Amino acid sequence: MKTLKFGISILGAALLAACGGSDSPHGALLDNPVLLATLTKSQFDSGPLVNLSGPAKCDVKVVSLNYVTPGVKGESSNASGVLLLPTGAGCTAAAPLVAYAKGTDVQKPRTLANPADGETFLLAAMYASQGYAVVATDYLGFAKSNYSFHPYLHADSEATSVIDSIRAARNAVASQGASLNGKVMLTGYSQGGHASMAAHRAIEKNLSTEINVVAGAHLAGPYNLSGSMKLTEAIAGYQFFVPYLVTAWQKIYGNLYSDVKTAFKAPYADWIEGLLPNSTLNYTTLVTSEKLPGINGETPNQARDALFQSAFSSDILTNPNNATFLAAKKNDLLDWTPKSQLMLCGGSGDPTVPPAIHQDVMKKAFDDKNLSNVTSVDVDMFIEANYSAIKSNNPATYYGNYHGTYEPPFCHYEAKKVFDLVK
Repeated sequence: MKTLKFGISILGAALLAACGGSDSPHGALLDNPVLLATLTKSQFDSGPLVNLSGPAKCDVKVVSLNYVTPGVKGESSNASGVLLLPTGAGCTAAAPLVAYAKGTDVQKPRTLANPADGETFLLAAMYASQGYAVVATDYLGFAKSNYSFHPYLHADSEATSVIDSIRAARNAVASQGASLNGKVMLTGYSQGGHASMAAHRAIEKNLSTEINVVAGAHLAGPYNLSGSMKLTEAIAGYQFFVPYLVTAWQKIYGNLYSDVKTAFKAPYADWIEGLLPNSTLNYTTLVTSEKLPGINGETPNQARDALFQSAFSSDILTNPNNATFLAAKKNDLLDWTPKSQLMLCGGSGDPTVPPAIHQDVMKKAFDDKNLSNVTSVDVDMFIEANYSAIKSNNPATYYGNYHGTYEPPFCHYEAKKVFDLVK
């Protein structure tokens, strides 16, 4: 669930206390929003996404946000993020709001409130330059967040981070001379697909009078986490995603293992609980520094076997009462009935978040309820059409880039088609 490849300070508890801490409403702004840059139509029209986005209609303001959102147990915390606002001639009308959740990130200092960030540019090009306002959260534990860890693939806190970003955007727009029309669309990619669907579920269950969600487009997300725990073949990127998940859930639930050395092998057990997200290392340097396996070209199965104690791995596969499996079930998203339009998108060739395990199972769960408002899109044909030469000449590069680079723009293109119908 790697973040896109196109192309800090930590707040103290005193700041939260000064701004009201848990007494501050969720989504309250902790800092004044700051206009970081204005991206121009010509930048989008000369960029790599113009064939998908179409010519830009608007310039885009890039605005930083820092807002109140709770931790996994309701404790006081905060998250940062970015607000992207259409601006310029013909772009002053009240805008629909797209709330976006990002893909897996291993770099703790990274913020989407950065005009040079590839994921931020994608959102600006595909949505904001076309007249949508966009808010995107950095999540708990990243950038300006003072939270002590990132609760990776924890549905409830992902949902609150996204929901409170919507509230923060509403609190911030007037200071930037903009306004919103009240319609909200939800989307996210990879981990973000899980987060955006968790937010969609939570809003429709509990907050529909506050937030008018008119559509959700959830992209390449791991919705069936318990099903993924039963895979005998490890997914691409296993050495990043599964230790991240296990150590985060251990911090949340406290019962995945009694001693880190009963779960992880040496030498990884010595540092794995504090490794992700990392203040200095990225995907490449996590491997080249040998903090995670992969420097010798290990396959996903070999990476799994290097990281985890065999008894720990085998119990997940075979024991229906295994604590990791039960934690996964708590964070599955198969149990709800959407009322608004909902689209699932992915590529059938994705080796990291296989649609057969997640998207197809999610769609069947909806189909079993005879829902007419849910669609599912496979963008593999577009990926093949654009990258077939790479697939033929260098399959390792093709599949290595499939989830993180090739797939996202095509799914965002499909998402915008849904949003355009209801904006």
